[in-house]
Amino acid sequence: MSTPDTPAPAEPEGPKGHGDHEGRAKPGAEPPLKRALGPKLLILFVIGDILGTGIYATTGDVAGKIGGALWLPFAIGFVVALLTAASYVELVGKYPKAAGAALYTQKAFKVPFLTFVVAFMVMCSGLSSASAAARAFSGDYLGEFTDAVPPTLIAILFILALAAINLRGVAESVKANVVLTLVEVSGLAVILAIGAYAVFSGEGEPSRLTQIETGGTGYALLTGVLGATALGFFAFVGFEDSVNMAEETKNPARNFPRAIFVGVGVTGTIYVLVALISSLLVDSRTLSGSSGPLLEVVKAGGVDFPPKLFALIALFAVTNSALINIMMASRLCYGMANERILPPTMGKVLSGRRTPWVGIVFVSALAIGLVSTGEIEGLGDTTSFLLLCVFAVVNIAVLVLRRDPVDHHHFRTPTALPVLGALTSLILASPLADRGSDVYVRAGILLLIGIGLWVLNKVVMTAREKSGADVS
Repeated sequence: MSTPDTPAPAEPEGPKGHGDHEGRAKPGAEPPLKRALGPKLLILFVIGDILGTGIYATTGDVAGKIGGALWLPFAIGFVVALLTAASYVELVGKYPKAAGAALYTQKAFKVPFLTFVVAFMVMCSGLSSASAAARAFSGDYLGEFTDAVPPTLIAILFILALAAINLRGVAESVKANVVLTLVEVSGLAVILAIGAYAVFSGEGEPSRLTQIETGGTGYALLTGVLGATALGFFAFVGFEDSVNMAEETKNPARNFPRAIFVGVGVTGTIYVLVALISSLLVDSRTLSGSSGPLLEVVKAGGVDFPPKLFALIALFAVTNSALINIMMASRLCYGMANERILPPTMGKVLSGRRTPWVGIVFVSALAIGLVSTGEIEGLGDTTSFLLLCVFAVVNIAVLVLRRDPVDHHHFRTPTALPVLGALTSLILASPLADRGSDVYVRAGILLLIGIGLWVLNKVVMTAREKSGADVS
């Protein structure tokens, strides 16, 4: 991304000016990020990024909005996620750099302020998602073991621990992600097994699966379903984060399409099945009253599975979500700094570990602020709202950028998909999706913080330009 008076940067394999095509640092430059992710690790990374807090913690909140037809919002969210995932796959194949949606926005519209707003919204969505995970960690799942420590303090310590893991290195973070992904998948496998047992043994209440309880008909019914879908969409966020790992992925143009589509397909299928089972075994009021709704499913399933063991699995699952979102937000800061959207200091890399240490410290501080002021539902809905706005822009950008061909092969999505992706994203982000005013207030405050950073960066860049002119 460029400022109004400078040309757009070229498209090297790594960040501009940081190294050659083999990843060696140029004299006096920050070292490039290490390409550590192959195709299998990337697929696990995407699945692990999507799975986690959304299904483990907000299933109850979605049930509270729609009633027994809990599966419907997740099914609609699955379709919307696939539409936008196709656009991301095309764009990351064309432009395999770490800045993600911000890069695509700048290339398509060439409006630096819009680029910054999109980039900041993506970063904040990751932080609100990590904060929701931190809150989920300190809720009913942890309550199976102890309630002696204040939840807010637990959430803050949780964020600090994840920051330390991220500072150690991307390989260590991604390997931790793989382990945690396998653990959280095992937890969802337990839910699926309990559901299969319930179906074959005649347990549960199938009539609940068609009950839509939004408090009205007509317009109220529409807004209720859309509101539940918008909140349920929080469970699908994560695939968009993976594109920020483009500079740390081997052959991203080849590996990203399969990784993202497989990741969204696997998680979407699991989510719909888990929602069906949850509604079959537990009524919506019980689900909505718990910050650990899947624990209620385990207890009601008629299977002798230790609740404490499932609670431990759930704690690992929400930890994974937070770990990946903190990682992605820090890489986005790194990418924006290298594209001169944030001050260059944000692009500083720890020489020994080759991790973006300033970005990690910055986003962790913001996450601590969010966990200190929000709860799971509000933070989750804030994540969905911010990303739905970004997804609308990205779906439009992929159409605009069709006029910008590149000289390497990449995936191309059918034109109808980004059109539908933009429309559905705008509808779910609009007031038609019945959401609390706190979501708009929180998003507005975050945006104002972003605008303040934008102004600060412009002042710094202008001062540097004047200093350079004086020297010459």
